[in-house]
Amino acid sequence: MKIENPSDLEFSALISSKICHDVIGPVGAIYNGLEILDEDDDAETQSYALDVIRNVTEQASSRLQFARFAFGAAGSAGAQIDLTMAEQISRGYVGKGKHTLVWNGPAGHMAKDYVKLLLNLLSCSVTALPRGGTLTVSILGDVESPNFEIRCSGASARPPQYLTDIIAGTSDGELNAMNIQAYYTWRLAAQTGLRIEIAQDGDDILVAALP
Repeated sequence: MKIENPSDLEFSALISSKICHDVIGPVGAIYNGLEILDEDDDAETQSYALDVIRNVTEQASSRLQFARFAFGAAGSAGAQIDLTMAEQISRGYVGKGKHTLVWNGPAGHMAKDYVKLLLNLLSCSVTALPRGGTLTVSILGDVESPNFEIRCSGASARPPQYLTDIIAGTSDGELNAMNIQAYYTWRLAAQTGLRIEIAQDGDDILVAALP
C-alpha cells in the first residue's frame, strides 16, 4: 500500500516522537540511578548506581547528538559536514554493546543532506542485526556525489525493519513513531537523487544508496 505523504505538522510531530522514544529510556535510567543514590547508602550499591548513570548519560548524549545531525538542521542550507565528525557521531550512536562499527570513508566535508542520509541509513541498518554483529559503512565515489553501502554481518541478519516495506511499497500505509525514520530515509534518498537498495549477500544484508 502506498503511504500518503504526511502534512508538515504531522511529519514534525512523528519525528519528535521518534527522538523522544530513543532518548526517554536512558533518561529514565538516569533518574532511577539517582533515586538509588538517595535511598541506599551501601557503598557497593552506590558504585553500581554511579556506573549506570555514567553509561546511560553517555548513551543519552550520543543519541541526542545523533538526532541533531540525522534529523535537525545541523547548519544552514547548503552546509557541509565534516566526515570525521559524522564517523564520531556514528560510533557514539552504535555504542560499545552488541554492535561493532567499521568505517571506510575519505576525510573531508560532505553536503549536509548526504550525511543525513548516511546517518539514517546506518540507524535503519542496526535493525538488520537484532542479535548484534558488525556494520561496515563504505562511502564510495567522491564527496561531491557519493554512494553509500552498509554491510550488516551477524547472526540472524535480516532486511532492516520498516525500511524494506517502505521502499517496496508494501507498508500498511500508516506512519508512526516506529517507522517514520525509514520513511524519512526514503525521502532523503529521493532528495539527494539516490535510490535505496536492500539485498542479501550470503548471510549478510547489504543496504545501499546508489544513483
